[in-house]
Amino acid sequence: MPVHPIEFRYRYPEMYAVFTEEAKLQSWLDVEVALAWAHAELGTIPKAAAKEIERKARVGVVKVERVKEIEEKTRHDLLAMVYALQEVCEGDAGGYIHLGATSYDTEDTALALQLRKAMDIIEGDLKALLKVLLDKAVEHRETVCIGRTHGQHALPMTYGLKFALWASEVGRHLDRLAETRKRIEVGKMSGAVGTMASFGGKGFEVQRLTMKRLRLEPALITNQIIQRDRHAELQCLLALIAGTMDKVGRELRNLQRTEIAEISEPVRSPSSTMPQKLNPSNTERICGLARVIRGSVNASLESIALEHERDISNSGMERINIPEGLILTDYILRQMTGIVKGLSFDADNIERNLNMTLGLILTERVMIELVSKGVGRQEGHELMRRLALKAWEEKRPLRQVMEEDEEATRLVTPAEMDEWLDPHTYIGTSVEQVDRAVAELKKKLQ
Repeated sequence: MPVHPIEFRYRYPEMYAVFTEEAKLQSWLDVEVALAWAHAELGTIPKAAAKEIERKARVGVVKVERVKEIEEKTRHDLLAMVYALQEVCEGDAGGYIHLGATSYDTEDTALALQLRKAMDIIEGDLKALLKVLLDKAVEHRETVCIGRTHGQHALPMTYGLKFALWASEVGRHLDRLAETRKRIEVGKMSGAVGTMASFGGKGFEVQRLTMKRLRLEPALITNQIIQRDRHAELQCLLALIAGTMDKVGRELRNLQRTEIAEISEPVRSPSSTMPQKLNPSNTERICGLARVIRGSVNASLESIALEHERDISNSGMERINIPEGLILTDYILRQMTGIVKGLSFDADNIERNLNMTLGLILTERVMIELVSKGVGRQEGHELMRRLALKAWEEKRPLRQVMEEDEEATRLVTPAEMDEWLDPHTYIGTSVEQVDRAVAELKKKLQ
């Protein structure tokens, strides 16, 4: 029976398939095939042997179950794969498998193959989310709502501005992913401790030809392993993506609070005991899983400092950390895309909240307009502070209090009050900012 919830709950099949035992074994076999052909091209082994190794290096011919049986005896999973492949190869081909390589020549290079597929999926996820965020930004470019700072009503803004802001962050993640790929899609063939001594003077060519076949960059220099700063960078990227999903999820959750109720995610969960309740469980789940993804960073950073030319303390952690981080990141990105796409908006509640403070959110505007009429900034600020305090204490609209104040009526005409106290006309360059951001970010979808 499965134990980890990834096995039955928090995953999508495409990413999960990248990290199955079968997929890992096939990646190992692909590396062994590439190594055999490199040797064949250099005349180190017969081409017929490389052809036979390629014919048999397939999951199904080399079975996961058989590799595990052999591992029970060898206590070494990579060596067990080599023996299992050798068993099915005809003639003397099996004797040329893994020639000159150390375990992590195969394992780290194979991991790069898996990570390339995983990053392809993450890139697709980010672009899909970016598209729906841009669609929402355009749809709500002029939907005026209250902006909040420190949990308090601040100034009017638009929902389009929120979505465009989130889209810009997703765009930066795409940029970071493109940079990270350069340092992740790298393989090695350098033998034990990295000297290439086992390749008899042909080490650079063995490595170059092997990586050419696998479409990976040859590492510039290694010891027995690919250095773990590369993998830590990927985990940090996943944590940054998770941070954005946490931020968006938290905002969407808060906007669904009973006392705010401006939006609703497409599917909400009922309470087991309170019939009236519908809970934002999907966004809550995203926020919770984001903590798991972020929590993996420290272990990855710790694995940079391996001892001497290598130790195995990174191995067990990475078997958990790397698949878990990528599977969960894929999951929360796809979940968020569906949530954002299906959001519904309550126009009445948006308008209610916009006017909840009885016009006090426009005091900054009135002060600035007064300055443009020749009133000193501090004088205007003190006037509006006094009137705002009175309006709040008496629970009356700011407009009423201004109309009763001698100083205010001397400085502000009724027509100016109509304009200055309309929150829909004090959104600055919100619409223009959305349009500029959308135009720029759409280039990342091409």
